[in-house]
Amino acid sequence: MKIRNINIQIEEYDHTDSLKKAEAQLLGLAQEAIKGSYAPYSEFHVGAAVLLENGEIVKGSNQENAAYPSGLCAERVAIFHAKSKYPSLKVKSIAITAASENFITRSPITPCGACRQVIAETENRQNEKIRIIMKGQEGIVQAVNGIENLLPLVFKEEQLKKSKRK
Repeated sequence: MKIRNINIQIEEYDHTDSLKKAEAQLLGLAQEAIKGSYAPYSEFHVGAAVLLENGEIVKGSNQENAAYPSGLCAERVAIFHAKSKYPSLKVKSIAITAASENFITRSPITPCGACRQVIAETENRQNEKIRIIMKGQEGIVQAVNGIENLLPLVFKEEQLKKSKRK
């Protein structure tokens, strides 16, 4: 047996004001995107904003459905919209935040597993890391450079390819 350590890097900022101006603005747009959220079941409203390499910003919000698996997270809404509208442009960063009708979100809102996998696939497609900025309604801001800092054992495309048995 061998034990392997995996190291990840997460930046923490005490306030949004500590971020670069462009990142603080992106986070503000993610907060604005919450207004488009449809979350009558969870009452947990998530907003995301994606910055593309040409400076275009695409927003998304979570969209729930009574048939729960049919809903879609804010991150995937934003990324899928961005890639369908601008298929050749790279995603530079994504900001994610949330608000609840029942409590104040005080810790950074991180992407779910499905959204992490979509971010991983997007990084793979564009051969470039995506900066991920996360915040709740209050509290610290966290940021990572590349999905491997949130999903260190990512499922990769090459795992789908058949190999010849010897």
